[in-house]
Amino acid sequence: MAKFLVVVITAGLSLAIAIFSVQIATPVPISFLRAKTVPLPVGIWVAVALFAGMLGAALLLGLFGKKKSKSL
Repeated sequence: MAKFLVVVITAGLSLAIAIFSVQIATPVPISFLRAKTVPLPVGIWVAVALFAGMLGAALLLGLFGKKKSKSL
């Protein structure tokens, strides 16, 4: 059930990003520490941020997730 919920949430977020990116297609540059990026549509920036967050969460769960204890 939990895996199904993860798939549904991921699909819902992907659909929301797709709709959002179609509605707002204006290129926007991102400035961070005086460095500017290439202007890309807002939907792509949101998708990149979502992917980075999902990747970071997966890495943290892999490193600090529940450890299986040995049962005798």
